[in-house]
Amino acid sequence: MSVWTDAWDYITSSTSWMGQNGLTRPTFDGGWSWAHDSILALTIEHLYMSAAAVITAAAIALPLGIVLGHVRRGGGLTVVLSNISRAMPTLALLTLFAASAIGFGNRAVIIAAAIFAFPPILTNTFTGMAGVDADVREAALGQGLTRMQVALRVELPLAWPLIAAGLRTSAAQTVATVPLAALVAGGGLGVIINTGLATQRYGEVLAGGVLVALLTLAVDGLMATLQKGLTPPPLRIRARSAA
Repeated sequence: MSVWTDAWDYITSSTSWMGQNGLTRPTFDGGWSWAHDSILALTIEHLYMSAAAVITAAAIALPLGIVLGHVRRGGGLTVVLSNISRAMPTLALLTLFAASAIGFGNRAVIIAAAIFAFPPILTNTFTGMAGVDADVREAALGQGLTRMQVALRVELPLAWPLIAAGLRTSAAQTVATVPLAALVAGGGLGVIINTGLATQRYGEVLAGGVLVALLTLAVDGLMATLQKGLTPPPLRIRARSAA
């Protein structure tokens, strides 16, 4: 059979989706983990690691970008931090983590993916906040708003479309990067690819790649919908007019 046929048979098999013994498996310490022979379980684990990485990155990048963008300072620092984060190969980070106290597994992957997810959020947040018209800020201050209120109630809503675009880019990139987890004893859909390579079942490798691509597109589509839904209507109208 061809590789494409093998991949189709794997994806359409109910056993592939649910696993031989369900979605979870017991661990040696009495706990449980997601079954690595189940597409559904691996997808859930993949999404969990991706969400944890993006949320961790956003928890640091969003406040930092908002503050630096509001004061219109630190543009150089933003560029340096973003470039350093981008310059760190995720696989190299995973290798370093494996040799440190962080060790192997999903925790190392979440940390490495969070570093990778950091630059788009920081850069877009800073650019969006710093790009708000100075006349708008002065008008808000003239109405009696404090600087904190100007930042959160005026600048942040205006910067939101660009911030949301950074979150969208970060989420899609992270979902596409998390498959590297399989190389350091982690979970996610990369396990399918890694297992297929190890056993020379290349239809399974292809199926894993297709599943990762589809999941990435689905996450990107979801983030695009959220971005549109959370953008204030006047800004959506202005964006359409500019296009």
